[in-house]
Amino acid sequence: MKDEMPLTDDEIREKYLERAIRELNSLAHEIHGCDECPRGSLMPVLGSGHPQADIFLLKHTAKPAEVEEGVAFYGRAGTALTKSFKRLGIDPLTVYGTVSVKCPVEPVEAADSCMARVLDELMVVQPRVVVIMGEPALDAVAALEMPGAAALEPRAGEIQQWTAHCDALFTPDLDECLDDESAKRAFWDAFKGLGVWHAQLPPF
Repeated sequence: MKDEMPLTDDEIREKYLERAIRELNSLAHEIHGCDECPRGSLMPVLGSGHPQADIFLLKHTAKPAEVEEGVAFYGRAGTALTKSFKRLGIDPLTVYGTVSVKCPVEPVEAADSCMARVLDELMVVQPRVVVIMGEPALDAVAALEMPGAAALEPRAGEIQQWTAHCDALFTPDLDECLDDESAKRAFWDAFKGLGVWHAQLPPF
């Protein structure tokens, strides 16, 4: 029997990508089956984007358009981010975004199971930077108890080292900024830090 040819780098990357897709699909199935929150007929709001993204977006709760579609960053927030990524020269198809609170119920707070799933998403995607939108999302990140993670501060626009392999960027809550021009500018001033971070990545 002939020895199998060793895998090429492209084949190895493809296998890792296929595994990440399977793991996120499995997680989505678990979230749909969760009965911890009495959400009735509403769907949970799932993360979306590239399963091996360098950039991981996290906000605390979903807006009505996201609840209706069951997808994080659908609607106005997603449109605003697409425009922002374009200005920063970042391909939005290489980003992953999710919410702390998976189920649209009152009171709006993340159950322990929701936070465990955010941690699962992070472990699958393994991003290089997490963009944390708003102090409730920052509190949720602190509650993750990520091994080896440093405490993060609400210092908007400043890249902070979170773990040995992942940075963090804090911004204002995007949803709260969309209807006020000064708040939009404050979000953009903070979000621009992502462009500086991205420009420093090695080109390979």
